[in-house]
Amino acid sequence: MIGETQRRLLLRLAEFGAEMEKSWDVPRTLSLPGLAEHLGLVRSAIHTPLKELQTSGLIETRSAHVMGGGSRRRTIVHLTALGRERAEALASEEVVPEARGRSVGPLPDSIHLRGRAEVLDHMVELLVSGQHLLLSGLPGVGKTSLARAAAGGLLSLGWRVRWATAGADSDASSIGGMWLDGASPAAPAAIAAAAGGAKTLLVIDEAQELHSRHVEAVSELVSAGAEAATAVLVASRAPSPFGLPNGFEELRLEGLATADAVGLLPEDVSNELATKVAKALGGHPLALRLWSPDEAVPEEGVAVQEYVQSTVLARLSEDGIGTLGELSLSPVPLKVSELEDDSGTAELDDSAVLRWADTLVEPHHLIRNVHRAALSDDATREVHSRSAEFWASREGARARRIEVHHRLNSGTETDAKWLTESLAIIARADSAAAAVIIEEAVERSDDASLRLAAVDLALERGEQFIASGHLEEVDSSPQRLVREARLARLSGQTAKAEELEKEALQDLPAAEAVRQQIAALVRRHDDRLPGAPSNSKAADVEAIDISRLADSDRAPAALALDLLRHAIAIEAGDVEAAANARSSLVAAMGEQHPRLALLDLRARLAAQAAGAVDAAREFIESATEPIESIRAIHATLEATASEHPRWLTAEAARISNADLRTDLASHRRLAAQRWYWRGVLEPSMRLAHWREAISRFKTAECSRAASDLLERLTRSL
Repeated sequence: MIGETQRRLLLRLAEFGAEMEKSWDVPRTLSLPGLAEHLGLVRSAIHTPLKELQTSGLIETRSAHVMGGGSRRRTIVHLTALGRERAEALASEEVVPEARGRSVGPLPDSIHLRGRAEVLDHMVELLVSGQHLLLSGLPGVGKTSLARAAAGGLLSLGWRVRWATAGADSDASSIGGMWLDGASPAAPAAIAAAAGGAKTLLVIDEAQELHSRHVEAVSELVSAGAEAATAVLVASRAPSPFGLPNGFEELRLEGLATADAVGLLPEDVSNELATKVAKALGGHPLALRLWSPDEAVPEEGVAVQEYVQSTVLARLSEDGIGTLGELSLSPVPLKVSELEDDSGTAELDDSAVLRWADTLVEPHHLIRNVHRAALSDDATREVHSRSAEFWASREGARARRIEVHHRLNSGTETDAKWLTESLAIIARADSAAAAVIIEEAVERSDDASLRLAAVDLALERGEQFIASGHLEEVDSSPQRLVREARLARLSGQTAKAEELEKEALQDLPAAEAVRQQIAALVRRHDDRLPGAPSNSKAADVEAIDISRLADSDRAPAALALDLLRHAIAIEAGDVEAAANARSSLVAAMGEQHPRLALLDLRARLAAQAAGAVDAAREFIESATEPIESIRAIHATLEATASEHPRWLTAEAARISNADLRTDLASHRRLAAQRWYWRGVLEPSMRLAHWREAISRFKTAECSRAASDLLERLTRSL
């Protein structure tokens, strides 16, 4: 007679093919900690059932390398041939609801829930009725597991579930990326419009992990999602970072009832002892999984945090504590291969201290928070200092993001120039992470360059309120006026922006003043919707005097002006002016420069020359730089506005998620245009895409284009 735990073990193991039996690299789910997690039991609770299954010849164990689990070999479990036969027989008896819906995002593996049937049924009932829920409770009480079970219930009813798990670097756009399984709009309203729909559940798990920098935008996303989707579910440690959103009902998750909590403990523990432990720990699921039969019964009524500190962490070895400290003070989850010292990983995993998301690992938040609080200031600074040096030897934006965090918290002075350069590297890969880091940096430093960098990043992200707050801390200067002008444009105050810019130009150094003038002309030329005339005039270009610039600055300024002259001439149909500008560009760049090929293509498309569209296709298909491909596609879309060729719409879809740098104004404008064209080519998503385009045009300081598109969108509705 097979017991319940043995039955669930056999069914779980049957999910993996026989090819795993000889594989050196195996998934963690076949290890003892992985199996215990799936069953929702303490690790020791599966020892006896596994031993009985092995004695019956249904399973076998061996040592192998667990993928992502470090270099140390671990004990893993496989079914025998007899075990597979028994598992197949058990599966035929199973009544499993068919998952008829579709999930998007990092949906966690489901685990067996005990003692939550009533609250789960209530949650599913509320969500199906369209009620938005905030699921709150202590860390480790089972919010994620319950939310996952509720999502599974809706999937079985044919719903679409979009799942996002928040982290320290998550902003509205990254949550949208999880919901949409790819590139996401940045504007909360546009994200919600794209992700919402009938019979759709939007989930944000671990909301308490959000950094304060991103809370407001995510709160807007939650509100927008409540209007666009059938139901929204937010899971957060109490209190949630944005309180109880309007229209939400809060469900407070408490510990398990004693009778249910006892079921999490090993079967060979007496009912009397199990009852005492369950009562002492208040039915807290994670605390129960952390308890070992080798330990005494905790004092009844002991706080879970105190139990973790006095018992769970006290039993760890020096290696375990060392690895736990490194993981606890990391700003983001890590791969085991990224640890400076992974010697304690296996011990932490065996002790149920760790939580895994694919190959990334971190301590359970309850453990992390308790351990952080227990570390002395000196010990904390030592871990940060050591980790900073370790990450300094690694390359890439992720390494810089983690290194900067440790440097800022190491108690040593950080070089402002290095920090600014590192922030630029981080921002190119993840502006949300850079925003978190820069908030930490300005809290620790009065350096004016950091404050200006914080303003610039906020402006590039379209965060007017944050940019304004940082600007208030910047001393009066021409550089401040330039940023005040940008902020005014971001707010749609064009006249005020021009006044501030003129005032700044009077006191800026010559080279910087010319750069600002050229940037203003380019922005004015681009501030329009495709097909609309620009406000640029050739006379404005000729009015810029670059003679006072140093030779090193004069050449790039002349090149930028020639590019603008060529664009204005093409738009005006001035063949002679276009030819003169092209000649100057050839002299500066050379006839074979790839940029000239794009300029020539644009000229042919604007003139509707014979064969221009075919030439465009050849250019697009052979382009090696994504940015040039995007520009050519947009120019061809504009030239074929009456009827877009099928190959062109396919190319536009192909580049819809290509990376563009938010720290470059030209890329921000190009991103806005791309969302505009997506709205044209995807009529069913026009509302979402044009909302995002409007937001992007504003971020790119193209207020005229934003206003015109808003008017066009309003008319279309």
